[in-house]
Amino acid sequence: MLSFIGVGLYGYDVTIEALEEAKKCDKLYGEFYTSKLSISIEELEKILGKKIIVLERKSVEEEKEIIEDAKKMHVGFITAGDPMAATTHVELRIRAIEEGIETKIFNGISIVTAAASLLGLQIYKFGKIVSLPRPYGSYFPLSPYDAIKENVSMGLHTLILLDIDDMPMTANEAMELLLKMEGKRKEGVIKDDMLIAVVSITHDKKIAKAGYLKDMLHGEYGKGLHSLIMPGKLHFMEAKALVKIADAPEEILK
Repeated sequence: MLSFIGVGLYGYDVTIEALEEAKKCDKLYGEFYTSKLSISIEELEKILGKKIIVLERKSVEEEKEIIEDAKKMHVGFITAGDPMAATTHVELRIRAIEEGIETKIFNGISIVTAAASLLGLQIYKFGKIVSLPRPYGSYFPLSPYDAIKENVSMGLHTLILLDIDDMPMTANEAMELLLKMEGKRKEGVIKDDMLIAVVSITHDKKIAKAGYLKDMLHGEYGKGLHSLIMPGKLHFMEAKALVKIADAPEEILK
């Protein structure tokens, strides 16, 4: 059997069902390149009570070690957030099924729902999720700008997931990058006076702040992984939630 086990955003928010499943497994593998935890692997091992064999991307996508082990024993595949949020994991599950291996899914808390919940935004009013990579060399991708523009045109909220390779991108760095994109495209999508929100979640602190980009640019948002949310057309209750929960300017209620 191959069990796909999501351990949430920081390990301590793992569901009881997922925790019990991890303890039943004969062997635990884990990958943390598609999404990172805000705690160390050692801390997660203490929570689960078992050693985790951490895999690199190539090991998950190309090698057959997990599949071969799952033919002989009960294997757990550990990920941050929800295990089926990444296409790589769906492909691994399909490979297992094709090999006659039983698979089970143990869903975990995802930033996709957590960000909306912390800010009081309605989940069904979100548009396309945007990943924001760092530029390097002459590579400066502008596809995030196009996706944000599309969401803005439809009045939808945009969840922006930040680059986690090497050093995770901060909200401050991300906002600077969005302004640089606007400088290149000049289509008026990213503005100094536009509303933007930051979410940062760790075991001991959850941060949800909203305000105008020019005011948020140099804020402090904690040590957890950061995500940006660009609100679209707000329902009155959403606007009230941003003011009362995330300290957004009261003038957005007008």
